Amino acid sequence: MDLIHLPPKALRVGQVLTFAVRDAEGKLLFAAGQVLPNTGLVHALIERGAYAYAHETKEYQRALAHKMDTMMHQGAVLADIVKAETQFRPDRGTRAAELSESAAWADLQLHARSLLRDPQREDFLQRLQILHDAALARLQQHPDAVLTLLIFDASQGFQDYSSRHALLSLVLADLLGRQLALGAAEQSALTQAALSMNLSMSVAQDRLAGQEDKLSARQRDELMGHGDRSAELLRKLGVSDELWLGAVRLHHDAGPGPLQGRAPAEQLARLLRRVDIFGARLSPRRSRKAMAGAAAARAVFLDELQQPDPAGAALIKAVGLYPPGSLVRLANGELGIVVKRGHSANEPIVAALLGKSGAPLSDPVPRDTRLASQAIAASLAPHELKLFVNMDKLLKVS
Repeated sequence: MDLIHLPPKALRVGQVLTFAVRDAEGKLLFAAGQVLPNTGLVHALIERGAYAYAHETKEYQRALAHKMDTMMHQGAVLADIVKAETQFRPDRGTRAAELSESAAWADLQLHARSLLRDPQREDFLQRLQILHDAALARLQQHPDAVLTLLIFDASQGFQDYSSRHALLSLVLADLLGRQLALGAAEQSALTQAALSMNLSMSVAQDRLAGQEDKLSARQRDELMGHGDRSAELLRKLGVSDELWLGAVRLHHDAGPGPLQGRAPAEQLARLLRRVDIFGARLSPRRSRKAMAGAAAARAVFLDELQQPDPAGAALIKAVGLYPPGSLVRLANGELGIVVKRGHSANEPIVAALLGKSGAPLSDPVPRDTRLASQAIAASLAPHELKLFVNMDKLLKVS
């Protein structure tokens, strides 16, 4: 059996183990299902990294499932699939930090779903901080790949809307704050607020996303007051940062107009409002389809009075008029997905997926939209692409 070295900081005090933790010789230190105690041994393991058998980790199971799926799609016979399963070994260097981008974010989404739907646990703030830091660490390593993955994923369905929207909002808020060169305190408050702004109605959000009927009067009242309720819940859970709390409380109430002249918390709330709207426009509900990327961009570029909005304009500068993960048609007739922001907001890098005849290309092909023949001719809504997209292949283009 393959013993793999977990990277430093992969464990944390209070973590419920989903695999057995071992020493370098494979001897059992902590069994699966145990909670890591606050001891000197655990702190040493956190700093230097412990060991685990590959077959006991999620990463192994994901890699095996991917191998089986690939063989089935390639038409392998059952006997060969069974043989491959018994002989399967992941790369010996496999570690949690080396998960594919799509697998890593699927894991983060599971954590977000569990966290946001059950905020009453004593360790909520610690778990929220871990999720926040892990997501932003991946964003800083691969910003275009993360945008591509989260925006495309948000467009594909309304299931688990609250956790999808929270992670997408976190990523958009971080990029927006950096575009505006916010101070460290403001940047932290903005991203924390983006992740937690809908905390009081996470379950209701998921239910409403799957609802076909119009909102009832009671549901509209529930939506109107959720900023106050989320801020109050966060305060009860131990949040004392007034910028964070103020941004959450006001994120539906900070109206149009310039950012200058507002109180700091209201400035952040206005930024958060534009992030919230942008993410919502990119996501479908059962009752409506997701917007095209450029249409969602226009929805935040113009404010409630149909005037150019400073916060929305900064967001478009950060992610582009055709954001990564959105669908476009090129001048040469090809259809593809934006995978990388360009030097200007309207000239990104696109991965072509369908040729001008409508036939799928064997692999995604990068296209530079600065060239006239490959320029973007139209921004398309996600439902206009009738093709399964292999995200791991797609992300390699960026």
